[in-house]
Amino acid sequence: MQKSILIVGGGTAGWLSAAIIASHHKNRPKDQFTIHLVEAADVPTVGVGEGTWPTLRNTIRSIGIDEKTLFKRCFAGFKQGAKFVNWASDNHQYYHPFTVPLGYGNIDLAPYLEDVQSFADDANYQAAICDAGLAPRAPTEAEFQGVCNYAYHLDAGALGDLLKEHCRDVLGVQHHTGTVKEVVLDDQGHIANLNLEREGEAFSLSADMYVDCTGFRSLLLGQALKVPFKSIDDVLFNDTALALRVPYKDEHAPIACHTIATGQNAGWIWDIGLTHRRGIGHVFSSAFLSEDEAFDNLANYVGAPIDDLQINRIKFQAGYRQKAWKHNCVGIGLSGGFVEPLEATAIMLVEVAARYVAENIYADEKLLPIVEKRFNQQMDYRWQRITDFLKLHYSLTKRDEPYWRAHTDEATIPISLQEDLCVWKNRGPQKSDFDGVAELFPAASYQYVLYGMGFKPDFDTQAYLYDQQQTAKRIIEKNQTLTRQLLQDLPPHRNYINHWLSTG
Repeated sequence: MQKSILIVGGGTAGWLSAAIIASHHKNRPKDQFTIHLVEAADVPTVGVGEGTWPTLRNTIRSIGIDEKTLFKRCFAGFKQGAKFVNWASDNHQYYHPFTVPLGYGNIDLAPYLEDVQSFADDANYQAAICDAGLAPRAPTEAEFQGVCNYAYHLDAGALGDLLKEHCRDVLGVQHHTGTVKEVVLDDQGHIANLNLEREGEAFSLSADMYVDCTGFRSLLLGQALKVPFKSIDDVLFNDTALALRVPYKDEHAPIACHTIATGQNAGWIWDIGLTHRRGIGHVFSSAFLSEDEAFDNLANYVGAPIDDLQINRIKFQAGYRQKAWKHNCVGIGLSGGFVEPLEATAIMLVEVAARYVAENIYADEKLLPIVEKRFNQQMDYRWQRITDFLKLHYSLTKRDEPYWRAHTDEATIPISLQEDLCVWKNRGPQKSDFDGVAELFPAASYQYVLYGMGFKPDFDTQAYLYDQQQTAKRIIEKNQTLTRQLLQDLPPHRNYINHWLSTG
């Protein structure tokens, strides 16, 4: 049964989708399943998706790229979680580490702590490792392994180039360049073919399935197939980002091993450490902050002149397409939706969507409506969960600026999150709260954010349930021992990368 798939658009979304689909079918008979990707040479990518989720480790390994190559080509560093500064209030900070708490799934340590805001420190050693600027593994540990769970910080443009090379040279993806001039639909409303142009010459491409990776333009799913866009800017207000590439003071400067998200008067600033520079950007709501004011916030944060640095201005509307899959077209990446870069959900959703396509592209044509329906249900659920999780970071703030007060207005908090918070007033988030097949964030992530923001359930209501004081004490003591040992054994982040990349 012959199949062909055409991915429209390059960048991280397009080439990562191509790699995931092609690697899943790497043993396909010649010409039985062809994968094409067409990208326009004159359309720039957004290029600031530099933070990732731990899922990317398995993805990179499964598509056949070794980790050392990823680091060398993409100026990568380890990301062990996120540090939130000034979100709950001024001079307050907490960690969302990627390693789950000790005893996770058996005991929630929060009821046994005097201050729930110390949860990440008492239940996990990774916050201390991040503070110390250490790598997540020892020199003796193998690629993709580590005592700490981790993701990557990487240069998005370089990642796209690496994936492109790997797809063309190793995975057999057929690459085309050209600008889409027309999306031709058949009498049933499916995409029949694309009319394109390259250097003044017209040509056409067709396939059984089309993947729209054309970014915010959403040429296929949004413009051609008219799938409506569902805005959630009444929940998540940010609509603008200013991104900078900031050089280190010298080549020996420490590299942060976590994303730093620092709250501002009307938004927040990300700080991502790569080996050759830092990626720093300000996400904000234009309804509460002007671009000039955001620029001043950035300059104050960097602490050095930034007038000579190139600024990447990105405008977006928080939301997603009501259907991610319609007929023979799937929207992956920004074409399907975007909220904001908090918690690095963008690339993670590309992985999830592309993997679903890879696993279901060979379904009997009569089954495709079922495949389409299930995918849309799962993606709709994921967008709702992402919206809830990101809103959680804002809704518990005690900051007094208009932007932050607006986030605490109950009218801006989704009903599903309100219900969760009502449940969590009497107990913390549990694994059973997040047992769906489409879950992206585990209960541990909610625990780190909820407790880190200072939200303490009324554990006294059912105090008799919390009778594992000795178990909790042993876990806390074990964590203290592990923390001391790892602080002694793990090398500094930059030192590890330099030594590792110089060997073998």
